[in-house]
Amino acid sequence: MRFEQIRFAESMPQDVWLDAYIADPLPGYVRPAVLILPGGGYVFVCAEREGEPIAHGFLARGYNAFVLHYSVARTRVHPAQLQQASLALAFIRAHADTFGIDPLRVFTVGFSAGGHLAGMLATMWHRPEAWQDIGLRFGENRPTGAALIYPVVLGDSPFAHHDSFRNLLGADAPSEASLQSVSLEKQADEHAVPLFLFHTSDDATVDVRNSLLLAAAYRALNKPFELHVLPHGRHGLATGDEITNGGSIEGFDERSKAWIDEAAYWMKTLKTDEQ
Repeated sequence: MRFEQIRFAESMPQDVWLDAYIADPLPGYVRPAVLILPGGGYVFVCAEREGEPIAHGFLARGYNAFVLHYSVARTRVHPAQLQQASLALAFIRAHADTFGIDPLRVFTVGFSAGGHLAGMLATMWHRPEAWQDIGLRFGENRPTGAALIYPVVLGDSPFAHHDSFRNLLGADAPSEASLQSVSLEKQADEHAVPLFLFHTSDDATVDVRNSLLLAAAYRALNKPFELHVLPHGRHGLATGDEITNGGSIEGFDERSKAWIDEAAYWMKTLKTDEQ
């Protein structure tokens, strides 16, 4: 395996880069890829728990992995993060030969606020601000599918994670219109890509209804999704084992660690537009 830290666009600020985890090539096998978006409430990027360990988990399952460090703490506001994720995904796809990956199978995996960012890319990739305004061609930034792990979804709801949206929008009291514009269940349309959703029903930080209402929106659109809800598990469980949880698995369901196998299988078997 090789590791690279990549500044993937000249226009990107210094706090934005990709960590690339590239497996040694195997004859006859071209790997799919995952763009990983750690959480952190749009205050910080939780790469030590929801970045590198996740990348290694997907490497072991046959994927090459990229972790995006995106702008946080109100240094830049929406749509900057969506544009950064768009440019990162387009860069990965454009360098498929270099990275030994299949350009038709580039997925996103996001956690908490990073799940919201992955969800924006999944549902809003076609909006002009996500591609046209930053010089991409239509579809270059479209993920094959998106895995959202205990994601922030609802912008204008009693079940919203309000701090994430304050930081994303750079306002202590965002307007209802601005909140609706980044509320994923309201923005999903016929362009939305397939979703894998994982949550726990007693998540005390990001209410499970974030995933449930996004799934309901997808159902109303007749868009494909897979939804996993476990009864117990604290927010931010990451790999669901002691590696990312301080040496302990106390406080969540032992099955929490299985989400990465389920997500990898979902990606492997997902039918793309080209199939």
